[in-house]
Amino acid sequence: MDQPKLLDVVALLKPLPFGALELTDERYDLSSGLTAGTVGTVVEIFPRQTEPPAYLVEFSDPQGCGYAFATVPGETLLVLHYAPSELFAAHP
Repeated sequence: MDQPKLLDVVALLKPLPFGALELTDERYDLSSGLTAGTVGTVVEIFPRQTEPPAYLVEFSDPQGCGYAFATVPGETLLVLHYAPSELFAAHP
């Protein structure tokens, strides 16, 4: 699985509880947290010495307005791709 990079679009592989979120827009009721599959953007990478990195992910609505941030372990994120990677794009 790809390791997320700065500004990668990612999806949660596991739900995030409310306590893991930093809310930035009170219009959203996130009292039950975020479900698996919620999409966000990596905005910071936190290297760790003995574990894989953690990532600060911003979650935004369809209009691009952010509503929450969370620091998420890399193993609970899936990098999303909108086009094939370069390895798969070239055919002989």
